Amino acid sequence: MTVVRPTGFAGLQFDNTYARLPPAFFSRVNPTPVVNPALIKVNHALATELGLDAVQLESEQGIQIFAGNAIPDGAEPIAQAYSGHQFGYLNPRLGDGRAILLGEVVDRSGNRRDIQLKGPGRTPYSRSGDGRAALGPVMREYLVSEAMHHLGIKTTRVLAAVTTGEPVYRETALPGAVLTRVAASHIRIGTFEYFYVRKDYDGLKQLADYVIQRHYPAISSAENPYLALLEVVMHAQASLVASWLQVGFIHGVMNTDNMTVSGETIDYGPCAFMDIYDPSTVFSSIDREGRYAYGNQGAITLWNLTRFAECLLPLIDSDIDRAVEKAQTALGDFSELFNDFWLAGMRKKIGILGASPGDEALVAEFLQIMRDGRADFTLAFRYLADCVAPVSSTSRFHQLFTSCESLLESWLTKWRERLAKENVGAEEITARMLKVNPLYIPRNQNVEEVLRAAVEDGDYTLFEEFLSVLQHPYTEQQGKEKYSRRPVQSGIPYKTFCGT
Repeated sequence: MTVVRPTGFAGLQFDNTYARLPPAFFSRVNPTPVVNPALIKVNHALATELGLDAVQLESEQGIQIFAGNAIPDGAEPIAQAYSGHQFGYLNPRLGDGRAILLGEVVDRSGNRRDIQLKGPGRTPYSRSGDGRAALGPVMREYLVSEAMHHLGIKTTRVLAAVTTGEPVYRETALPGAVLTRVAASHIRIGTFEYFYVRKDYDGLKQLADYVIQRHYPAISSAENPYLALLEVVMHAQASLVASWLQVGFIHGVMNTDNMTVSGETIDYGPCAFMDIYDPSTVFSSIDREGRYAYGNQGAITLWNLTRFAECLLPLIDSDIDRAVEKAQTALGDFSELFNDFWLAGMRKKIGILGASPGDEALVAEFLQIMRDGRADFTLAFRYLADCVAPVSSTSRFHQLFTSCESLLESWLTKWRERLAKENVGAEEITARMLKVNPLYIPRNQNVEEVLRAAVEDGDYTLFEEFLSVLQHPYTEQQGKEKYSRRPVQSGIPYKTFCGT
């Protein structure tokens, strides 16, 4: 099949700074064309942000681009090189095994964004993989990344998804698909590891300088820009992962190659949202030891940042002992920083804007009651807004708990006493709680229902409906009760799987 190059299609104007870096950073590779691509969806809102014509993107020409059959004018397809610690073990050569970066565009707000195809065929980093994506994981990433965006959490997003008309083979034959992902960049902690493990310190410095220029130009004039880089990435990651905890999100595979230096959520493989609150919750079928459990995500963020700090040591100071000391001092601030982000968000979830010394203990006590009473995480916080004034013990909030009635009533009394110090009315407190506690999340049973309809029947009706609901997570929507309902517990642990 001939690869064609549309000119200036749909407003695409590429300016590919990463592709101008030295050859060690990537491999040039074109997508492998597919036989019969068909459009699933174009994200109109994101297209508008990027200054693109969504209607043109939905045309046959757009479908060919999203499938990898056509390369738009100005694109320079590359597969990026990186390493990664996977479940604690270093793999020195990973790279984009099933993704190809088309290039970069500058959106309507002046922000530089990557446009990447995920599932367009083999690259030099594919190893034994086929470089393809199955329809199910593509649909999951579309749903969950859009949900995260509308929950207000920094994330990569999906511009478009297409089917390929070809099967991919995992345990069985599955329909193939290609996802077009948009990111602030696809630079990961693992990208720094790639140069560090090779002792390519010139490449390491070029990468650090590039990241500073692209993402954090304000620190370029710092006394030690590379130490400042560690600090700003630490800040970005602490803020991001704290926001995950506030909505019950479990990434599932927090390897260093899945942690961006920009502070965006990336790689929605075996991710899921927690139903019943339990910090030990794990959904990923490959996380057998619970390394990336819900409650471990803060500690793993620090572990990953420590790997990042190790990579920066040669740049932080020529004297390795001084470099280690400076990096350790910076990392020593992480726990307090992370806890500050987490507590600030949790205060808002229980209706508190000010700060009081007992707030953390108040939150911790509520979480423990939720855990002991097997309460649904999302609905417990949402329905707590009903309780600013005393309510019946048969309220929908109380019905979430299987036990702990006396402890719960005691906590509610202390919570209302704390709210009284806010010096605002009950209606205002309720209103602001409803703005930060979602009613709709990508609940596992709803996601699976959508995926089954798409994969088994080629039916995207449920996908469109659920996506529409997730775009307004804080607003109660008539007739959409199924998407807020807590699941019936089957006794069979829910498992998620990587797309590979």
